[in-house]
Amino acid sequence: MRVVRLVVPQAPGSPIEIPTRIVGERLSRSLGANFIVENRPGAGGGLGSQYVAQQPADGSVFLATSAGLSIVPTLQPALNFDPIRDLDPVSLLCDVPSGLLVRNASPFASLAQLLVHARANPGRLTYASGGVGSANHLAGALFAALAGVRMTHIPYRGVSQAVNAVYAGDVSLIFGSTLELLQHVRQGQARILGVTMPERVPALPQVPAIAEQVPGYAAPNWFCLMAPKGLPDRLLRRVTAELAALRDAPDLQARMADGAATARLDGPGPLAARLAEEVPKWRKLVADAGITPD
Repeated sequence: MRVVRLVVPQAPGSPIEIPTRIVGERLSRSLGANFIVENRPGAGGGLGSQYVAQQPADGSVFLATSAGLSIVPTLQPALNFDPIRDLDPVSLLCDVPSGLLVRNASPFASLAQLLVHARANPGRLTYASGGVGSANHLAGALFAALAGVRMTHIPYRGVSQAVNAVYAGDVSLIFGSTLELLQHVRQGQARILGVTMPERVPALPQVPAIAEQVPGYAAPNWFCLMAPKGLPDRLLRRVTAELAALRDAPDLQARMADGAATARLDGPGPLAARLAEEVPKWRKLVADAGITPD
């Protein structure tokens, strides 16, 4: 059986693996190939993304990644990689909110309390991420810039390590995907003080949007599938048709709903439009806020 690699440019255990494995299992059955997940972390997702861009466009390898893809060109210029130039869009997998998460033993019961503390203690609050230039790094850096506070960024080798550091009390907070974090909230390990979407999320109506306390703040997350540049149209049409057929699959819908995410699987057009909007937006925001990869 032919092997197709779904390259995840993050360490094992990252939230993107949840929809990627579901989609991979279903594509394995419908396309008669063995879709496997291969982790290639580094440079905030840039190394794995660049690797896929260098592979043959024959349908044997795809990139499964997050909104961090739109940040790579700005924060990792040494890679000389651009997702619009170097990859072909296949489809958005899902839209997923991120939340500002603290452990249950945290002294902060609300975002307002956290902001008061941060303003009174510059640099004392620490926030974890899955690596320099990752989506949760930028979500935190943008939060600090717009809120007018100074926080210390602590990068880890992957989101799982970063989340564990928060639970251990080594780090104050993390901005993370609800697709992964809600299970920890339900188990009483943590609580979400705010979501990164511009408005409250219907699945979490009791959790405020961070923008309610920090006007203008928004750092939505999304997961997607990309291919090396030049993927033949016949292959693209076949894969996107199979993805569209999965959109209403009960197991996919249940897992998305459980994580407050929304399945997309709507082909290359919406993903191309998303990247065209997000890459220049992040470039401007990073420059305006003075965010650096260090």
